[in-house]
Amino acid sequence: MKEPRRLFDCLQYQLETLPLADALAARENGHWKTYSTREVRDLVNQISAGLLNLGVSAGDLSVEKRDKIAVISKNRPEWVMLDLAVQQIGAVLTPFYPTISLSELQFVLQDAAVTYVFVNDTELYQKVDSLRASLPALRGIFTFEPEVDLPHWKTMLADVTPDIAEHLRRISDTIRADDLATIIYTSGTTGTPKGVMLSHKNILSNVFSSYPLFAEIGITGQRALSFLPLNHAFERTATYCYLYMGCSIYYAQAMDTIGENLREVKPTVFTTVPRLLEKVYEGIMAKGAQLTGIKKKLFYWAVNLATRFEINRPRSFWYNLQRSVADRLIFSKWREALGGNVKAIITGAAACQIKLQRIFTAADIVIMEGYGLTETSPVISGNRYNEENRMFGTVGPLLKDVQVIIADDGEILVKGPNVMMGYYKRPDLTADVMAGEWFRTGDIGELVAGKFLKITDRKKEIFKTSGGKYVAPQPIENKLVESPWIEQIMVVGADQKFVSALIVPAFNKLKEWFQESGKTYPGNEAVITDKSVMGLIREAINQSNPAFNPVEQVKKFELLPREWTIDGGELTPTLKLKRKVILEKYRAVIDRIYSASSLA
Repeated sequence: MKEPRRLFDCLQYQLETLPLADALAARENGHWKTYSTREVRDLVNQISAGLLNLGVSAGDLSVEKRDKIAVISKNRPEWVMLDLAVQQIGAVLTPFYPTISLSELQFVLQDAAVTYVFVNDTELYQKVDSLRASLPALRGIFTFEPEVDLPHWKTMLADVTPDIAEHLRRISDTIRADDLATIIYTSGTTGTPKGVMLSHKNILSNVFSSYPLFAEIGITGQRALSFLPLNHAFERTATYCYLYMGCSIYYAQAMDTIGENLREVKPTVFTTVPRLLEKVYEGIMAKGAQLTGIKKKLFYWAVNLATRFEINRPRSFWYNLQRSVADRLIFSKWREALGGNVKAIITGAAACQIKLQRIFTAADIVIMEGYGLTETSPVISGNRYNEENRMFGTVGPLLKDVQVIIADDGEILVKGPNVMMGYYKRPDLTADVMAGEWFRTGDIGELVAGKFLKITDRKKEIFKTSGGKYVAPQPIENKLVESPWIEQIMVVGADQKFVSALIVPAFNKLKEWFQESGKTYPGNEAVITDKSVMGLIREAINQSNPAFNPVEQVKKFELLPREWTIDGGELTPTLKLKRKVILEKYRAVIDRIYSASSLA
């Protein structure tokens, strides 16, 4: 078969080159239900036929006239099948996070004039149904879970007779590589959601450019575990890489079952965001803390050894010997906890702690940090599996066919076939982010050794103190969050004399510390005013401050009693800080920091 030209061609390509018995799989009724490549293809065609029966169409093939189909669901095989089915009849899938607020959901469904919505369950059905009166284009809602008295997705499937099959083929033949494939709404850390329009060519070019990264790992014929939300452009493109390269995709049941699912599925690779990787590390450290005697000493010796791991430079015979011992005694157990077969973890969406990269890589779990945006389909650069094309503290070499220049103010500009078609219905916003053919990422960075892209901050997040000095908060936050006592942090100080920080302590770690000290944990509200806890945080800040210029050093801080969450509105669905929201929510706390004239 010829190379895929449209995203939905990836499924046929797999069927003809490397058909799998478990192309897609999910946990159902206590066991893993698998779908072969052929079964997926047949179900995709039945969904397409059913959508056509419902009147869904590509209209006159223009962006505006193509019907928009929404999906609001956890990761599952039906999600991907729907995506493929919608594409091959020329309609457009618009995916949304299940955690989306009601007001945002109303806006995006209205903006896209969505005709049908596929949801995970009753709760999400009711969420959409409550908005029906304000959604004149909405014709129906279907659930993926079988729910009493609610329309189930299987009820809209249609038989694919030879005539229907020929009809589907004629429609799919009209779809070009440059046609719109999806609209992904992104609100980022501020502002009204924007619909990023991505064509088949946009995403597929990124699949082809990402091929070497996955090929080095060796994923063909292997398994991947999927839990990063599929409406995240990163996971969506990874899905098409898996389909194209013949890698089985297993979907985790939920975020809190990832550990169990990893041990069951035994994947070779998975994608994640740094915060989830931090949670894995915290889990490992928590188990280590429960050890006693020589086992505990060996555990911490191995961790300390791993923090000194380096790549692309010689490691001494003595270090390699110690690492070999640590691997047999400690690191091998970490790999077993991740299923035993994980060769690489690909991370993106936010900065990954260098400390974690060193520790996991020392344990033969390669961390491949990459970089991109929804608007770039999404990958711009990525660290490779092979050591010579990997560098800690960077987001790796550029992908093939992706060009980058650094503007005079340090902003990263990108050009390539992966750059979006534009923002849906917003040519004004599109013009704002385009400099000719170059897309303005809004990120500040540099090329290290002319090869490795390094992100230093977000352009809009850099602030100026009252003394006129610029401060980039992200590097400071990334350094401080390495402390075991700090769970979350946001650096503040715009138009102020000095830099301060809002800090959410690592409450679970503090509970352990109180227990080990023979003291009763007083609760989150009280612990943030505890003098000994304040001392631990101050010590962590004092240890990190020398890494920065005096103007960038954190002089004061306030501890907060609750973790920032997506539901609370402080985090984006990819766990980035919503700085504007946090600034507003904790305005009184920030004012208190700066109300005193002293820095004490």
